[in-house]
Amino acid sequence: MLEKQNIEYEKAILVGVINKQQNEKKVQEYLDELEFLTYTAGGEVLKRFVQRMDLPNPKTYIGSGKIQEIEAYVDENEIGSVIFDDELSAGQQRNIEKILRCKILDRTGLILDIFAQRAKTSYARTQVELAQYEYLLPRLTGLWTHLERQRGGIGMRGPGETEIETDRRIVRDRIALLKKKLTKIDRQMGTQRGNRGALVRVALVGYTNVGKSTLMNVISKSKVFAEDKLFATLDTTVRKVVLGNLPFLLSDTVGFIRKLPTQLVESFKSTLDEVREADLLLHIVDISHPNFEDHINSVNKILNEIGSSDKKTIMVFNKIDLYTQEILEEDDLMTERSSKHFSIDEWKHTWMQKLGDNAIFISALKKENLDEFRKKVYDAVRKIHISRFPYNNFLYPEHLDQY
Repeated sequence: MLEKQNIEYEKAILVGVINKQQNEKKVQEYLDELEFLTYTAGGEVLKRFVQRMDLPNPKTYIGSGKIQEIEAYVDENEIGSVIFDDELSAGQQRNIEKILRCKILDRTGLILDIFAQRAKTSYARTQVELAQYEYLLPRLTGLWTHLERQRGGIGMRGPGETEIETDRRIVRDRIALLKKKLTKIDRQMGTQRGNRGALVRVALVGYTNVGKSTLMNVISKSKVFAEDKLFATLDTTVRKVVLGNLPFLLSDTVGFIRKLPTQLVESFKSTLDEVREADLLLHIVDISHPNFEDHINSVNKILNEIGSSDKKTIMVFNKIDLYTQEILEEDDLMTERSSKHFSIDEWKHTWMQKLGDNAIFISALKKENLDEFRKKVYDAVRKIHISRFPYNNFLYPEHLDQY
């Protein structure tokens, strides 16, 4: 199911739909992210197609006229993949493939493909494979033309079983096997977590590509893989960190994303146990991203789904070195001032003011404000430690000189 191969950049186009749920601006934001996903997967986006429609076409998702326009562009430019921003049904995907005669992917399929490339350990590969099979199961119909014929031969005469039913049974059996394998690994990892003693646990959470792994490397002085691509980290990495003379465990988890496939949320729930069992969450935010507020909401939604929304959390606004505000000219009387014109100091006096001491602005790459960050983390971890061990507080006296 998972194949390791060197991926060459292939030509791709993106398709989005403007409807009641998402206006033109929102669709362009999603397509920007989809283009970055495509680049991460090994594709080069040549063009975007957007159509305004209230309800998707049940057969081809988009209208017949737009399909013809895309078909002409695909033929002229030898496009390898057409990627839709929203999830397609099995029937829609099949119908579009018949018309365009090229590879059709939706957002879920693309994310699964990236996860398949990025999964390094046996545990991550098993989780991704499970998600892939659960995604594939309803799409088996019509995947191969021979599946419609009934199988004959010894032991297969009479009512028998069609090949599509056989393949479905094989996939279901594989899903059951993978779930058993994950359950076994979960028990082993649970034992590992139990053997870590009573150290305070801190977890880095956040949207994908916000700099969690970079920050992990800076704090723990380790070498966790970090790259300017989406989902660079799939496997949870745990390191022992000592600030001053106070030790704690720091874990780097898989990044979240908008419209995260439900299959991945389910199969990666065991990986997110590190988040569930953490005493303190460091919610990393890329403040230089124009849609960082949407990213915060997406992460909070997933944290709520896994029952971790009520944990002690410090908001870490990263990449302040890359933040740029749009300048509004004094003689510009037409443009309305909005949040994109805010400086970082102005942002601090918005809703962020309610966070109080639970917010910090840093640059992990340029190592800006890291001393203040270490102090804040130290204070939070020490408070948790004292509440857990009130009688051995003397073991960890205040050390304000060095972190």
